[in-house]
Amino acid sequence: MGTRLLATAAVFSLLFTGTAVADAQGSVDRRIVQEGLDEITRTAAQGAQARVADGRERFAVRSGTAELDNPRPVPITGRFRAGSVTKSFTSTVVLQLAGEGKVDLDAPVDRYLPGLIDRRITVRHLLQMTGGLYNYTNALRFDPEGFEEIRYRHWEPAELVALSTSRPLQFEPGTRWEYNNTNYVVLGLLIEKVTGGKYEKAVAQRVLKPLHLNDTTLPGDDLNIHGPHAHSYAMVQGRAIDTTRWNPSIFWAAGDIISTTRDLDTYFAALLGGKLLRPAQQAELTKTTSVSTQYGLGLFVEKAPCGTTIVGHPGSVPGALTYAYQTPDLKRRVQFSATAGLGTGDPLPAYQRVINEIFC
Repeated sequence: MGTRLLATAAVFSLLFTGTAVADAQGSVDRRIVQEGLDEITRTAAQGAQARVADGRERFAVRSGTAELDNPRPVPITGRFRAGSVTKSFTSTVVLQLAGEGKVDLDAPVDRYLPGLIDRRITVRHLLQMTGGLYNYTNALRFDPEGFEEIRYRHWEPAELVALSTSRPLQFEPGTRWEYNNTNYVVLGLLIEKVTGGKYEKAVAQRVLKPLHLNDTTLPGDDLNIHGPHAHSYAMVQGRAIDTTRWNPSIFWAAGDIISTTRDLDTYFAALLGGKLLRPAQQAELTKTTSVSTQYGLGLFVEKAPCGTTIVGHPGSVPGALTYAYQTPDLKRRVQFSATAGLGTGDPLPAYQRVINEIFC
């Protein structure tokens, strides 16, 4: 993704540290949301789309174009790479298995995957990002020029884990929180071991099909985004290239899902509404700790600047940025996607205005 858009994803958490006070009961102003998206596409993104829920009101907005040098607008129901939002789907399946008595959250992962990772790391450690494993994506290049060398390569999950386990633990399990993609690749392998089938099949049968998420896919090695979608771009060796197609096996259970704003809205409404998990696991989902103060089991639990609690997950992969958050009562929700463009401006102030308007 473009460096500005990538930087925006890295500092998402900064949007929730302000002290402004606003009326959280007022209506979301669609004009402000539209202006924010327009500013984002002027500064950094090729295209952007958002779906907003405000009580009974629903609306969708878009900005920019689906392709460079083409007036065709971003598809309002377009598909996109949702990145780390995938982690919430992975977590959902693990928690379902826990509810069925097939996985013990506080058991060492070694019980299910002997010899794969440090024997002190539990399933909960992985879900909550407190295991201490080295983050394998730190060993790879995701800047536009570096990613060109590996964008079409197939990766086995075991290869990704090996990139992590070839290095020492970053800290003692349970003592710190650190966002980490390795955790969720291991959880994907755990799902396969426990269910006896493919990770993709488990997610499809347990989440996608019951909720009729017909536009959400786990692409495997498929380089393409099928159906209507916006393209992404980057500068490589002085020329603009289309970065939309690449092999998502590099992220697998940590970040490969392709979805739409409508499907993500349906999914998070069902998840937070208690339709996917049993009560005991539902309670675990958003439980934070003194070590993991803003992350439950596959979900961020944060505060908007006005103090409103919001729950969800952002996603960032080459060429695409996703933001999926909602209030716990589901009255206010936003599902947002942007594709990287060739702009070099800073989109962060516009993101902040949009999020503040929706939640504050």
